[in-house]
Amino acid sequence: QVQLVESGGRLVQAGDSLRLSCAASGHTFSMYNMGWFRQAPGKEREFVAAVRWSGSYTRYAESAKGRFTISRDNAKNTVYLQMNSLKPEDTAVYYCAAGKIGLEVMTMSSGYDYWGQGTQVTVSS
Repeated sequence: QVQLVESGGRLVQAGDSLRLSCAASGHTFSMYNMGWFRQAPGKEREFVAAVRWSGSYTRYAESAKGRFTISRDNAKNTVYLQMNSLKPEDTAVYYCAAGKIGLEVMTMSSGYDYWGQGTQVTVSS
């Protein structure tokens, strides 16, 4: 069992940076691949970024490439999402997720077993 708690979301201006954190409980955090997803009002949840359990492999949505960086600190049971050059279209609730899933399905929300409650990111123009 893994419990996830996101933090760091807030209101920012377009062009600003923000770092989201996801703290995990349980001593098996390092065994899980971790993902960040987001959901804007009226839209489906979409993949943002994922990182392998070891931190050695990452994957990004096209919208995140070059602007967002996912990382993890297994000693702190925490995964991060550094977001730079934020745009109004990045406004959404951001969720972190944990799963023992293959690299080929890291972009699929159905592959994850545990989810956090989400943190709101609002980017004003």
